[in-house]
Amino acid sequence: MYDFIEGKIARLTPTEVVVNAGGIGYILHISLNTFEVIKALKEVKIYAHLIVREDSHTLYGFATISERQMYVKLVAVNGVGPSTARMILSSLSVDEVVSAITNNNLAVLKSIKGIGPKAAQRLVVELQDKLGGIGTDTAYSLVGANIEMEEATDALLALGFARPAVVKILAKITREADNNLTTEELIKKSLQLL
Repeated sequence: MYDFIEGKIARLTPTEVVVNAGGIGYILHISLNTFEVIKALKEVKIYAHLIVREDSHTLYGFATISERQMYVKLVAVNGVGPSTARMILSSLSVDEVVSAITNNNLAVLKSIKGIGPKAAQRLVVELQDKLGGIGTDTAYSLVGANIEMEEATDALLALGFARPAVVKILAKITREADNNLTTEELIKKSLQLL
């Protein structure tokens, strides 16, 4: 319904901003990351997402399109509501969320208030294949990747495979093989699974 709201900041707190756009004050709930980006500004362009419930219509605002895209993905996960998704984006940057999900880093996800072991696992399972294009390319890098994995990643990307799929497959292969494969073996096994 709303793509963005642009105007002067009428009121700003770490959790919400009121934007005066055309004489109407729009209250948008924001993450701490968005607050950090806009706190020194007088005028803003906030990307919006409307959550409609039986008893309320609530606008959530984001400083960047990628933060909004991540928010939409997060609220689509069963058990992750609007407030929890905002808490995730207040605790971690978009790239940190992408990295944690891509690398199956449950410890990072569980460190967020409101995210327990089951919710962290659900985030990884439901979103690992759906994050393509959100965040920067470096967010999809595998933590602890060695030279062979980097070379295999580059080769598979050159062949036209999508980075999220490549990262997921390589992570799975290296876990199973205990990181003892050559670049050629990694590429061959990946091609069988992609």
